[in-house]
Amino acid sequence: MLKRNTFVKDSTMKLPRLLLVCPLLALAFTARAEPTVATAHADHLLAATQSWNGKPYTHYATTQPMLSMIKLTLAPNSALPWHVHPFPNAGYVLKGSLTIEDKATGKKQTFHEGQAFAESVEDAHRGVSGSEETVILLTYAGTRGEPTSVPLPGQKAEY
Repeated sequence: MLKRNTFVKDSTMKLPRLLLVCPLLALAFTARAEPTVATAHADHLLAATQSWNGKPYTHYATTQPMLSMIKLTLAPNSALPWHVHPFPNAGYVLKGSLTIEDKATGKKQTFHEGQAFAESVEDAHRGVSGSEETVILLTYAGTRGEPTSVPLPGQKAEY
């Protein structure tokens, strides 16, 4: 009978240890699991060979490219200074609306929340916000050391 009690005592001592070790082993195997491979859904927002005002992109930098991304916030009913971009870029309206005005032709086009646009290269233009704060995401495919925006003489910098 003494042996039987010893067996029960030894078994009950090992049980709490076993209960601690099992979850740790399960975590170790879970941490090693590979992620599920899946194809993502893509909404193609813009593919352009010309800017919003119809001017085709004619050349591209021959030096090492540098990508830049800017989140630009404009106060309601405000206009950016007149400026040019030395290389292609694209914008996406996150909030509000933006009217782009071409200085030479007077042509205007308005883009609303959720719309993408291709900006002009070397054409003087400006953006004008609507009646609410406007937030746009701008992506530039430029080159190191070259500014993304160049103000016209007498104008302030765009940002």
